[in-house]
Amino acid sequence: MGCSWIGVAVPLCFAVLSIAVSINRQTLAMPPPLPAAVGVLSLAGMALLWRDISSKVKGDKRTFGSLLSQYVAVKAVGWLGRRQRKKLEADTLKVTEVQEETLLKRLRKNADTFYGRKYDFRSINDAAGFRARHPLTTYSHYRELIELIAAGEERVIIAEKPLILAMTSGTSGPSAMLLSTKDTNTEFFLQGVAVCLEAMRKAFPESDSLQRTTKFFYTPTFRQSEAGIPIGPNSSTPASSRHMLNLYTTPAPAFEVPSERDTLYLHLLFALKDPSVGTLESNFASTVFYAFTALQDRWQELVEDIERGTISSALSLEPKVRTRLEGLMKPDAERAGQLRAHFQEGFEGIALRLWPHLNLVLAVDSGSNQIYGEMLREHYCKGVPFYSPFYAATEGLIGVNLWPQEESRRYLLCPRSMFCEFLPENSLDEENPQTLLMEEVKEGESYELVITNASGLFRYRIGDIVKVTGFHNHCPIVEFQYRRGQMLNVRGEKVSEALFLGALKKAVAQWPGAQLVDYSCAESGILGDSIGGSDPHYQVFIELKGVRNLTEEQRYKVRLIPVVFVIYSLKKEKSLNLSLLFLIPSSWTSVSRRTLLSTSHFG
Repeated sequence: MGCSWIGVAVPLCFAVLSIAVSINRQTLAMPPPLPAAVGVLSLAGMALLWRDISSKVKGDKRTFGSLLSQYVAVKAVGWLGRRQRKKLEADTLKVTEVQEETLLKRLRKNADTFYGRKYDFRSINDAAGFRARHPLTTYSHYRELIELIAAGEERVIIAEKPLILAMTSGTSGPSAMLLSTKDTNTEFFLQGVAVCLEAMRKAFPESDSLQRTTKFFYTPTFRQSEAGIPIGPNSSTPASSRHMLNLYTTPAPAFEVPSERDTLYLHLLFALKDPSVGTLESNFASTVFYAFTALQDRWQELVEDIERGTISSALSLEPKVRTRLEGLMKPDAERAGQLRAHFQEGFEGIALRLWPHLNLVLAVDSGSNQIYGEMLREHYCKGVPFYSPFYAATEGLIGVNLWPQEESRRYLLCPRSMFCEFLPENSLDEENPQTLLMEEVKEGESYELVITNASGLFRYRIGDIVKVTGFHNHCPIVEFQYRRGQMLNVRGEKVSEALFLGALKKAVAQWPGAQLVDYSCAESGILGDSIGGSDPHYQVFIELKGVRNLTEEQRYKVRLIPVVFVIYSLKKEKSLNLSLLFLIPSSWTSVSRRTLLSTSHFG
């Protein structure tokens, strides 16, 4: 174990002596044998504590204070996770009762708002009454009300002031501004984070250690509404995790750096310094993937910094921030030599060579992140388990993955997080479709989710289509299928992203040496009628690896292969015009690449 015994024993002795002095003051009046017995028990307790801590340590250069704070945090969250898991188990046995209880709690809390009075929440006594009185809604139903809240109006939809005005990602349409409340965050932690960490600990026992995590996340730029409410993403940020930063390899000053590119460099630098990293974590697998592509591009610069104990001058850092970060750097020629040798071997399976004690990658790798999860598993993170813990959105926590080791990503719906209704897939375009409740859905069927959450959305169609794959007790387990608005539908063929991606991967497999890095597909029109004409067609944008040395003739064939293969393997629609394929240069900046990809239909 890397921690020196002297470095640990000294503070441990001080702790024991402090406890002994305190005990002595309180036990002077005790019979003579008792103080000695208490002292012995205290020493025994401290010895057991240290034994438990030392058994969980991997790596070196950790202070006792750092280890103890992480130990306490892990134990506390573990206890909470077990408690919440038991509560979830009990809830899944009585989902009808729990769902109605959750709904009525939302209605009672917001009964005295403008919105609550409009729909007379106070007089609603059950789910049936709520569904009869309140219509199904989409974002347009709330837009003007949320604008009033942003301007400073109070008690419009919810009783409290929102913590932030959360912007959706806009993956299937314009970005929307939703409310995020304290209740939303509390539910996410208790019903999501705590439960999933307990599931992770059971599935991967080696993760129950005192190893640090490298978490790829960034400090977003928030703007302010007229009323001073922050506007921005409600995903995990350094600020929202400020009490947990000591668990991560990246030091706190790095999160004061405004540039994501520079922050990513610092994430990588301090992760590489620590060979005992236990987990790589991010909200999405795409973020982890692009971290590895940056590592592949800049590894020599990173190794030089570790060797010299410096921070690259290419980073645009405030002088005070640079000084604080450089204070954490010391020349480490031995580690630099190890890293250089690992990188020179190549990047397949690089993660386990850099961090031999790496237990897992913790990130969502379903839906649009599926391709990134696959590329990580097949290349950079070969041999490392992946865990996709949550099914969540800007609207809040929807489900948890209790089966970390399964390849399929299944999520148990959280009956206390949201009141859920389900629209059968074949009724989505009806004018007044009828919803089903949790106890009414059927295994094997697909539905659009309709939610009532803790932050002012009532019978809200979130646009996610999920498939019920089974039940845990009486609670549905779902797989995400696609989002409404993300179906390619030029001539009624209704091609989902999963179907498109499968066909595209088959096409790429025909190109010798080519690897699919990123992609996007749009129905005709994104580049105008001057390219591709006005007849319906698809425009496909892809980034490939391994095609640099293709001849012009081979590049021409690359452009032609998917034109027929992708489209006709999807639906064999002879009425479709041939699609146009555009190769995105890998030399483009990530910003340029993502800007283009984000303007298209999916990918």
